[in-house]
This record gives sequence, C-alpha cells and structure tokens, in this order.
Amino acid sequence: MLAVWVEFLHGTFRGDAAGTANTGRLTRGEWPPAPSRLFAALVAADGTEHRCRVTDGSELEWFERLPPPVIHASGSPHHQELQPRYVVAHKGTAEKSTHQEYLGRKGVLIRPGARVSPRRAQVVYRWDGESPVEAILDALRRRAARIGYLGAADSPVRVRVLTRMPETAFPEERFVPDADGDAEIGVPAPGDLGNLDRMYEAWRRHGAAVGRSWFPALRHPARYRTPTSPPPARANGAVVAWLRLGEPVSGRRVSAVAALFKAAVLSKWQTLHGEEPPAALHGHGFRSNGYDLARFLALPNVGFPYSRGQIHGLALWMPPGTDSVACRRAGDAARAVRRLAGVGVDVSVSCSDVEKGPRATRPDRWLKPSRHWSTAFPAIHERRRPLDLAEVTRWCRHAGLPAPVWFRAGRTPFRRGAVDLAPVEVNRPDRPGLPYSHVEIRFGHPVPGPVVIGAGRQRGFGLCIPIDDREGSSAP
Repeated sequence: MLAVWVEFLHGTFRGDAAGTANTGRLTRGEWPPAPSRLFAALVAADGTEHRCRVTDGSELEWFERLPPPVIHASGSPHHQELQPRYVVAHKGTAEKSTHQEYLGRKGVLIRPGARVSPRRAQVVYRWDGESPVEAILDALRRRAARIGYLGAADSPVRVRVLTRMPETAFPEERFVPDADGDAEIGVPAPGDLGNLDRMYEAWRRHGAAVGRSWFPALRHPARYRTPTSPPPARANGAVVAWLRLGEPVSGRRVSAVAALFKAAVLSKWQTLHGEEPPAALHGHGFRSNGYDLARFLALPNVGFPYSRGQIHGLALWMPPGTDSVACRRAGDAARAVRRLAGVGVDVSVSCSDVEKGPRATRPDRWLKPSRHWSTAFPAIHERRRPLDLAEVTRWCRHAGLPAPVWFRAGRTPFRRGAVDLAPVEVNRPDRPGLPYSHVEIRFGHPVPGPVVIGAGRQRGFGLCIPIDDREGSSAP
C-alpha cells in the first residue's frame, strides 16, 4: 500500500476549494484537504522538468495516475468563519486614502474565508494495492519533506510517505470513494502535471491576475461517502437538517418563518456551492406532479400539558429519489443559516444541541412511528369540495403516505398547543384562498414521520404530531 500522512502543526487547516473566499460569503472551509491539493503541493515542493533539484519528476507522472484514495480524517470538524481585514499594499508610489498606520501605503481588503479545526490534526491518504518502486518512493519522500504548508500559508504541515498505515490513523472516520456518495472531493488525473506547468507559465507572465477559472481542466471531482453522510432518502423522503431557534417564535408566524427559512437556504446554497439549487428545492420549473418538492418545516411545541404552539426549531425535508449529493448540499446550506430576519421575525438559528433542546426540536418527536397523527398546523385543502375519507386519502397519497382508515376534521385544533390560524395567516396574498382544517388521521399500521399533509406541506402547513393511543381518542 501507499499512505501519505499529513499532520497540521497548528491544529487547523484553511483552504478554499471553490475559490469563493474573496466574495466574503464563504462560511465553511474545505474538508478534508483534497488529494488534488496534496498533488499540487508535491509539484510545488520541487518543481517540474528543468526546475527539479532533488528529483527527476517521474514520480509525479506516476502519482497523478493513482485512483482516488481512501481519506482518513475527522468527520465533523469545526468551521470558523474568519472576519475580513485590511493589509498594506506594498507599492512604490504614495496613495490617497492611505493606511492609518503606514503613511503613503494603501490598505487592501483581504477576505480569508474559513478555518477548519478538526478533532484530530491528522489526515491520511491511503491507496490499497499500490506499491511504487524504490526510486519512486524515495523521490516522493524527498518532495514530501519539502512541503511546508497545505492550502493557505497559515496551515503549516509535516508530511510523510509510508508503505503502511501509521499507528495514529483512525479507521472509524474515513471518506471512501463511492459513485453514490454524498460529497465531491477533487482528485488528480492524468494530464494535471502539464496543466500545472501551463498555469505556472501564465502566472509568470500575468502575475496574480491568473485565476483558477482559467484552467477548468484541473478540476476533477470524485464522489465520496463521508463518515457523517445523511441517510439515503427513504420511500417517504428524508430530513437532512434539524435546527434550533435562539428563542421561540409565535406559531401564528409559521408562514413567515417557512418563507424566511426557504430564502435563507437557497441563498446559502448558492454561496456554498456556487450554482443554482435543484428544482426540488426552489420549486420553479418543476414538471412532475405529486409530493416531490422540499418541505421547509417549522417545529412547534404541541401536544403536551403546557404547550402553547410556539415554534422552537426548523427542519428541512428532501423528497424521495433526491440525489445523495443534493441531500448533503441542502443539509449543509440549512446548517449554515445563522439568522432569520423579516417582518415580525428576527431570531438566531443554530444546529447545536438539538437533541438536548426543547422537545419540539428533537428528531424523535417527529420521526417516531405511530398509527395516529394529529395536525399541529392546519392542513390546507387541495380542492374545494366536501372533506371525506376519499379526499383525505388523496392528500396522503400525494404526501407519500399510505391510505388512512379513519379521520376527523374540524375548524379548531384537536390537541393542546396546536395553532388556530386566521385565513390571512394561511393563504398567500398572490394565490387564490383555499379552505383549511385541523385533521386527525389513523393508519392501519404505524407510519414513521414526518407526516405532513395538504396543499401547503412545502410551507409546513399540515405538519402532524404522533399521538400515543393511550392518550385516548374518538377513533375506532
């Protein structure tokens, strides 16, 4: 085997995989450091062709043909968003609006991006079945010894090339190449060496104006399965993010909270991933019928003796069949949301201590299988017609649920804390108004949550709580 062991001497790493740090919107750093970044560091350590000093460069041609490695690295590092700062621009002429502490020098805004602090300050890249000849191995070791940092210059490292796994490796946390994985990580590919040479020559001619966008051929993303990969979308979809609000919000604000949550997730998606979100997330241009859109759920405190229907948390549900990468990216975007601010709503958001927070924010509150479910927010009718079991069965089919065996509906809530809303708080001003009701339904067998029914399920209306049969009900 071949293994490359990297130790971060400061215990942190700073890198920018997509080149978006200069926008000031990067909130999550690159992790783990991409194998393509390691290859670029090996190239820079001793150059290529006539620039080589301690090797002949043939080891790089061998290295760029390796398959994607298994990467042993911490699965859930801390991402610290760094604040922009001003530094001195070293120019020979005096400038107006100069730097306060350096007369005649101009200040330049620097956006450093995000710093990653892993639980273990080590990363191991492992290639099974790869055994380089002694000359190649010796040359790789010489280059590794000359690597001073990986990523930004404030990420100093010590690199070693081994033929066995180091004793300090942690096999339980690893990123494994998988065509159905939930992450994309850059890897080297044949031809990268020539592209890096051309990029270096362009830099010599044009200086810092050369950007990575000039050389798109250097980007080779490979699919990986992460240690913390979200569960695959089940037949009834999957929740990819659970969030907690800094302080509870009135349940009567459910429509505003869901709208602000959706806008924040879409904005964070574009910031983090630099591309348009999928149609399942924003809903525009969606051609399929049924229940294939994401649901932005507000989680209220409902069903307990002292419940008042206040919203304590948020959840993002992705529909069945969603690509695993899209699920991961949507979860990352949701967890990057830090605040919801709009008319009547201004609250902080976090993804920490969800399990230890209020009962309403805990996943087991909404995912627990149950035969009996009752709406926390009223369900919006899909059609203007009398409500009967056949119509409620139609709602359940559209929501990816089995047919109920019993239901009851009413204008007012059935459970303590369930929210009673006025028409203006349910219907959107740019859409025709529809009837809405609180509903209880019973299935023939336990159904796992989250259960959300009706026409407004993408906005969290029709969200149901599981009812313990021992609580009593008029259901047969």
